[in-house]
Amino acid sequence: MFLDKIALALSIIGGLNWGCIGLFNFDLVAFISGGSGTWLARIIYTIVGLAALWCLTLLFRNEDAQTRHSRA
Repeated sequence: MFLDKIALALSIIGGLNWGCIGLFNFDLVAFISGGSGTWLARIIYTIVGLAALWCLTLLFRNEDAQTRHSRA
């Protein structure tokens, strides 16, 4: 459950970054890391991408199993 929240937060941050790119043509990750091709930017993009993949599992989980897991 803790990992789910971290992955969701990272996915939201990634989505906000894509919103900035779409609306303002401003890539916050590239700005912070010194360019979109730097190793730091690539690490950030990879972590956010992996978090988004993890969040895909949230769509296919059984709600009853989630409720039981959070109570234990």
